[in-house]
Amino acid sequence: MSDGGGRDDLEALTPEREHALTFRWDDLPAVTSDLPGTGGRIRAESDDFDVREIPAYLPEGRGSHTYVRVEKVGLTTRDVVVALIAAGVPDRAVGVAGLKDKLARTEQWLSIPNAHADAVAALEATPGVRVLEVSRHRNKLGIGHLRGNRFRIRVRGVSAGAGERARSILAALAARGAPNYVGPQRFGRFGRNAVDGYREVHGQVMPGGPRLRRFFVAALQSQIFNALLAERVRDGRFATVVAGDWARKHDTGGTFEVLDAAAEAPRALALAISATLPLYGSKVRPSGQAAGADEAEQLRRLGLRWEQFRARRGDRRITRLVDLDATVEDEPEIAALTLAFTLPKGSYATTLVREITKVAVDAPLDATGDG
Repeated sequence: MSDGGGRDDLEALTPEREHALTFRWDDLPAVTSDLPGTGGRIRAESDDFDVREIPAYLPEGRGSHTYVRVEKVGLTTRDVVVALIAAGVPDRAVGVAGLKDKLARTEQWLSIPNAHADAVAALEATPGVRVLEVSRHRNKLGIGHLRGNRFRIRVRGVSAGAGERARSILAALAARGAPNYVGPQRFGRFGRNAVDGYREVHGQVMPGGPRLRRFFVAALQSQIFNALLAERVRDGRFATVVAGDWARKHDTGGTFEVLDAAAEAPRALALAISATLPLYGSKVRPSGQAAGADEAEQLRRLGLRWEQFRARRGDRRITRLVDLDATVEDEPEIAALTLAFTLPKGSYATTLVREITKVAVDAPLDATGDG
């Protein structure tokens, strides 16, 4: 293996590592594995999966940018951006706070410079898009400029008693916290985006342009996070913190280093704090003590070094989700139930739905064997 992270490092991509870099729900243990799931399937119809963006702020009604609130069905957020680009808006001038599902009915804000305000007409003419509101604001909308998303998801094909099983699981998650796994959308149709990210950080330039290559590396960062979190669920450390962790306060978002794990354990048990795990990059350094040893071992298994992520900023992602504001609506006449809940930005509804159904929702094709 070379010291410079060059192409000969790809010899380290053994079949075992390639397997470990491929997303599979079976590799991510449920926190409520002691409780039976509801079964069922999602996305049978577009209205079965409804996502509404919760903005961090609303447009003021004046400023240099036109804000457009849209509802879309059967389209990715990128599809909507492409419609604006086709109408003459430069790609970099389009602002979005987050990326929304294609196989769903979703609502979100976009922004464009006022000089291109006429492009709103292109959205109104795009099949699958409905313009709900137009306003103005002083700044471009940026990734992360949202508080979270409110979901309403119908699960069809459940058996009798599914509603009570769902409520029991949600009660357990309210006490334990829900796992913040990165969902299958990040890993591509075949669950292998992290494999391409591995090749990218080892010096092989992947096809598809800079945007896609960044996405591959993001998948690799996320696969490492999932592996570290899964290990904590398996060995019983999900609900606590360990020495060297960088823990986050759920009420304020403040982050601090855990020097005395025993002293902080009661706050973790009370869901006041949770551990964070790294999405490696230049602003993220290895943890110390026991947490650092876990991180180093995971990188070693995969033939990676954190320095290979220096081209990315990186971040720390919290391990648990709390305050889900979740409800369950029984629909026995159609053998279904509807789950409604709120998640913070960057979290995946599929992770929570899988925890409740115990079904590999949205599983990549090669991870299920049946498409």
